[in-house]
Formats: sequence, structure tokens, C-alpha cells
Amino acid sequence: MMSRGIIEKSTTLYRDLYNLSATENLANSIAPLLQKSDVIALYGELGAGKTSFARALIKKLGYKGEVPSPTFTLAQNYNLESVNVWHFDLYRILDPDELIELDIEEAMIQSVLLIEWPQRMDKCLPNNRLDIQLNYTENEESRSAIITGHGHWSSRLKKVSNEL
Repeated sequence: MMSRGIIEKSTTLYRDLYNLSATENLANSIAPLLQKSDVIALYGELGAGKTSFARALIKKLGYKGEVPSPTFTLAQNYNLESVNVWHFDLYRILDPDELIELDIEEAMIQSVLLIEWPQRMDKCLPNNRLDIQLNYTENEESRSAIITGHGHWSSRLKKVSNEL
């Protein structure tokens, strides 16, 4: 399995997402920053907006079709002109060893990865990644986002913090 060291640096931003459009705008702002082998780890309870974020980001990268949730398929691949994107939903993964069957390690080298329920990967998450934690708020329509850039994402996030 993947070997990962200690995360050395990180940058964290906090954002209020007052409605679905704000979540989509956050995804639209992050999409142009992406490059091959980037990993975005999407955390949050059921219904917190992880798939909505992923759907908006994939569409911003140029996908024209429907973007279904990969809850049952576990993975969806989008071979886009600018970059290949894998969208994983690991909710049903019970053991990190099951990731071998998904070829997630190979995908991590060749593509952008959007990973819902990344905590199922245990210690297999790469050091260089962008974590987005979506949380419910008191208002039923709004969410809050905690955006943390680890490794090289730390400096990338600092450069665009005012734009997110």
C-alpha cells in the first residue's frame, strides 16, 4: 500500500456557504487550480454537500453530462480535455485494503482525485492534498467549509485565499 510520511505544513481557511450556489462557487474557484495527481479529500456527514461540490467542480472542468454520485459504483471516471478526474465515494469501504481493488493508487498518479469519505483510507491519504470539511449550520440551507491545504497545497491555498 502507499507509503506516506508526516505532513509538514498546512494552511486552513474557513468559509460560510450560505446556499448551494455558494458551495458550487467554491468548487468553481478551486477547479482552475487543479493539476494531474491532485487529491481533494471531501469530509462531511451524509447530505453535507460533498457530492454537490464534486459535481460542480467536474462540470467546471468541462464535463457536459450528468455527474451521478458514485455511492453504489464506488468510482466514476471523467476523461476531460484538460485533466482526467476520478470521483470516489468510499462510504461502503470497510477496510483500507479494499482500495487496492479500486486502483486508487494508480489513479492518484495519473489523475485528479475527488474522494468522499476519505477517512476510510486511514493512513493511505497522500501528504499533498486539499481537505474540505463541509459542516451543517443552524440554517438548513447553509453549510460551513474548513479548507485545509497540506504539503504543496499549503502555498497554493495561500496564493488564492482571497479568491475562495
